[in-house]
Amino acid sequence: MSPSIFLTGGTGYIGGSVLDALTKAHPEYSLTVLLRNVPPTFKERYPDVRIVEGNFDNTELIASTAADSDIVIHNGNSKHEGSLRAHITGLLRNATAASPRYLIRLGGTSSIADWADPAYYGETNPQVWSDVADLDDLKSLPDTALHRNMEKIIEQAAAEHGDRLKCAIICSCGVYGEGRGPGNTQSGLIPMYWAQIQKKGREGRAFYANSGGNTRSWVHIDDLTQVYLKLVEAAAAGGGNASWGREGYYFTASQEWSQLELAKATGKILKQHNIIDNEEPLKLSIDDIKAMKPGKTTFALYGIYVFACNTRTRSDRARNVLGYVPQSGDLWSYLEGDLMAAVRSEGVQGVH
Repeated sequence: MSPSIFLTGGTGYIGGSVLDALTKAHPEYSLTVLLRNVPPTFKERYPDVRIVEGNFDNTELIASTAADSDIVIHNGNSKHEGSLRAHITGLLRNATAASPRYLIRLGGTSSIADWADPAYYGETNPQVWSDVADLDDLKSLPDTALHRNMEKIIEQAAAEHGDRLKCAIICSCGVYGEGRGPGNTQSGLIPMYWAQIQKKGREGRAFYANSGGNTRSWVHIDDLTQVYLKLVEAAAAGGGNASWGREGYYFTASQEWSQLELAKATGKILKQHNIIDNEEPLKLSIDDIKAMKPGKTTFALYGIYVFACNTRTRSDRARNVLGYVPQSGDLWSYLEGDLMAAVRSEGVQGVH
């Protein structure tokens, strides 16, 4: 019998790509999505996907929909504790040891980012986190670690109900490439970088801090969705070879690059397209980076997190238990496309 799946964040960059991948790989799955706003072409594009209209504050709607589902894929608002608890509450309503339910949640490597240690601002941190070898440390991160509050909710649910609720957290790193879904198709980090550069018009320059050695792991959106797909397939098979519960923690990295490398490549591309005058990246002070407010967040050091700290990870678990082998080209193969999509979205004159 085909599983019933409830997915949130279906118009987002990652959630929409997961939605698209699932419908193409497994049209036999029964798929329900929570949508605050239904895109005009959604029903035509996904005629067999059931829509539940609501938002993350509609916790009883979320719980009741989850109760009718075998698998929940929680994308979207990463800080909304109420929606996550509603997913868990709903899944547990009909879960049994003989017929467990599955929860797959999107987290992020901001949980291991070294934004709290000024010694590594703009410098390389030698630590590379493994989701296998460093699992005990990952489960002992302080409450101040980003995403830690949400991870603890899942950890508690898995510890108390692990016989009938199987949980997994996908901790994605920086993502690049064009999204495949019905809503946002742009990644987060590259547009945020461009948004800071373009504030000074043609005089804007790509930038870094200190040596620019701070390093981030990256993954192409299509490779990331493969991790999701493999986990969903494992859940549909009764758990498969996947790790769940305490060990259900998955990094997704396929490569890593420094901020200086990103700055040099970005400056070259923008200069080639006659968008900026100087391709040489600019070295900024840490105070300049701290003053930046990329994205929509109240986190005071988000500029440091995005542009000056390290998030280095290895996707050991996905490779070992899911057979994950990234297939897409590296960041440099897609950077121009991602940058120009961000430029076009800002309506820069002469760019089409």
